[in-house]
Amino acid sequence: MFRRLIHFWDNTSFYLHKKVYYAGYGIAALFVLSFFVPPLQTVAFFLLLAIIMLVFIDAGLLYQKKGISANRILPPRLSNGDENKIVIELENNYGYKVSCVIIEELPQQFQERAWKRDIVLEAQSNGEIVYHLKPQERGEYNFGRINIYTTGPLQIVKRRFISGEEQSVKVYPSYVQMRRYQLLAIANKLSETGSRRMRKLGHSMEFEQIKEYVRGDDYRTINWKATARKGDLMTNNFTDERSQQIYCLINKGRVMKMPFEGMTLLDYAINASLVLSSVALQKQDKAGLIAFGQNIDAFVPADRKPTQINNILEALYKQETAFLEPDLEKLFSVVRNRITQRSLLVLFTNFESFDSLERVLPSLKRLAHYHLLMVIFFDNTELKTLVESKPSTIEDIYIKTIAEKYRHEKGLIVKELQKQGIIAVLSAPQNLTVTALNKYLELKARQSI
Repeated sequence: MFRRLIHFWDNTSFYLHKKVYYAGYGIAALFVLSFFVPPLQTVAFFLLLAIIMLVFIDAGLLYQKKGISANRILPPRLSNGDENKIVIELENNYGYKVSCVIIEELPQQFQERAWKRDIVLEAQSNGEIVYHLKPQERGEYNFGRINIYTTGPLQIVKRRFISGEEQSVKVYPSYVQMRRYQLLAIANKLSETGSRRMRKLGHSMEFEQIKEYVRGDDYRTINWKATARKGDLMTNNFTDERSQQIYCLINKGRVMKMPFEGMTLLDYAINASLVLSSVALQKQDKAGLIAFGQNIDAFVPADRKPTQINNILEALYKQETAFLEPDLEKLFSVVRNRITQRSLLVLFTNFESFDSLERVLPSLKRLAHYHLLMVIFFDNTELKTLVESKPSTIEDIYIKTIAEKYRHEKGLIVKELQKQGIIAVLSAPQNLTVTALNKYLELKARQSI
């Protein structure tokens, strides 16, 4: 046992429990009192010797070749804005029960310096710690080592184990939401998420098959030629039109840098674009993407091949907000030259004033001339809170009046866009995904695309 003690004295891994320091203070006090009461010196000496022996015994038991090991299990990628499950597996190789304090070295993006968990491991047993992380920006996240502070059987000495490997993981746009909406789209349960069920107007023009008439079928779909040949009533069966092109246009200008609940408006737009593209593919439409600022930074041609959603995901992963005004003239030039089929263009942008709309309105009108254009911009929820608040001072009255002005301009922007034949949608950031899906499904039901 004492041979092991030669190697244990390392300031980076050896710690005394605070009770040892308290005992030391008490023994020091006894030594001071022994100047006045000599018999206390013997008591203090034996107590000091006992403490030293207990420390050596506890350290000898704790500092063995095999102690505590840990392993971190990360998903292959993290989902931005969602709770991601992380697991730390622990293994106790001691022949006795130990108490451990786990300190995880989280990525610097979380700015978390007080993360720790307590766990008790039985002799020769395994355990695990499960926790969740919610990243709020895309990019590469670097995890450090796992620090395990283990207390000996006598609860006097602590030893630190540094285990696990440094790991890196990429944070992608919210693929968790994407998968959830994919499953709901397959099961025809999008209404459970808040998506409205729209009544179809008329029949789709895409013919599917001729089938036998059953009670409840629309008599207007009876195929009289097939009925004459068959001798029984036969009806035409139609399906939703497919292979329509849906492009998500994402503005990367400075207006999309505005924060909301820890994420930027650009992140909300990216998450909504990913979900909308995924649902469009499930509906047998073709999904595409354009991310633009001063230049066209990403262009994914509309397609419905199996790898299309991964292409869109990879393109969205690396997009960052620029601090310049976007060039919509360049956007129109690219759309005009590279998108030859009439398509639904879903533009995610933001307008805080009517003046900001007037600057880009000519370009929007040109886009709407060749394609069905839907502009989705963000409602300022803080303005709504200010408008609904009750002012108590003159300053509050001024603030509320200005908030009402900007709030009124949001409504004017919607009316002006609709006046120009552009579909305008005003949405709060947290409702953006459902709002975009609602409008897409409504346009499909109305056969607008």
